[in-house]
Amino acid sequence: MSRMDVHGTVADGFEQVREAFAAVLAEQDGQAGAQLTAYAHGRRVVDLWAGDEVGGDTLTAVYSSTKGAATLVTALLVQEGVLALDEPVARHWPEFAAAGKDMITLRDVLTHRSGVIGVDGGLPAGELADDAVIARRLAGQRPYWRPGTAYGYGGFVTFAMVNEVIRRVTGRSLQQVYDERIRAPYGLDLYLGLPEAEEERFLPIQWWTATPEQEAAFWANLPGRDSILGIGYGLNSTPPLDQVAFANTRAVRAGGQASAGGVGSARGLAGLYAAAVWGLDGRAPFLKPDTVAEFAQLHSVGADLVRGDQGNYALGFQAKGLRYPFLSANAFGHDGSAGSEAFADPRGGLAFGYTRRRFGFAWSYPEHDLLAAAVHRAACEDVR
Repeated sequence: MSRMDVHGTVADGFEQVREAFAAVLAEQDGQAGAQLTAYAHGRRVVDLWAGDEVGGDTLTAVYSSTKGAATLVTALLVQEGVLALDEPVARHWPEFAAAGKDMITLRDVLTHRSGVIGVDGGLPAGELADDAVIARRLAGQRPYWRPGTAYGYGGFVTFAMVNEVIRRVTGRSLQQVYDERIRAPYGLDLYLGLPEAEEERFLPIQWWTATPEQEAAFWANLPGRDSILGIGYGLNSTPPLDQVAFANTRAVRAGGQASAGGVGSARGLAGLYAAAVWGLDGRAPFLKPDTVAEFAQLHSVGADLVRGDQGNYALGFQAKGLRYPFLSANAFGHDGSAGSEAFADPRGGLAFGYTRRRFGFAWSYPEHDLLAAAVHRAACEDVR
């Protein structure tokens, strides 16, 4: 095991979180660094980082944790009556009605029940960088299962559909609404479209480390490129999508693709959820309790056709109360494939953000459980 120096601060009573963070890093031999931030009842209680070149304000790719930010934009617009969850997508985007998609609603899309998880023949990396291009390709695609009969994760395309609806209704992109209404007002270090001026803070994502034997065994057992999983994760393109190269491409970061193109820090992720539910730095929360309750409600549970047992969704969010049984039933958030994790537990008063620079082998991140549990335990002891 290697040991990395842990930097940053924890509030009194949260020392065990620093110890857990240090232990996690010691277990990750050769791991390139991580960040951890948490809020308890609106107060920042954890702000830690470690690793070569990694600072508290370092930015890196957060992949599908981007979906949390995109969902909060959607929730804000629903709260204001701009969007209606149970209205057919095609009412605002007529081209989407093709191939049996005329009755798919925004709720279906947000809960991964639309059956639209990719396109036949795949989307090359250049097209996946741009939500508008993705939307044009999806418009004519027949769903991969009958909408509403099952659910399956659309890793790289789901929020291109949401973005197109927002664009048609408001004349603004999801990214523009996010930056103007959420990121800038709350000073969040989480970008859906990284400005050129912030590029110097970005550290590229790195691929996992494994022996040749581990690699061979893993890829030999992976479902085929044209399987449901392959389509959902972009493996059916030619060549199959390289997830590391995707996030490390300036065009992806600059565009802030709404399903997986976000760039940020643990501070940005935790701050996003704190701002939504409790507010930050004297600013009121941007979501009302009824809106939070609506979007935290369980919608799609049981086996996910793409992710299997790793599924379970609220409205746009992963159901974190099922992922971490020590959290409240209405905890919600979203992780990312390189190991980022973020959530809010409205009842428990927690907001959590975590990033790491290197993929875990086989997309496995056991430290999520350890760190989330440590933060939760400290917060519970803090209020006694």
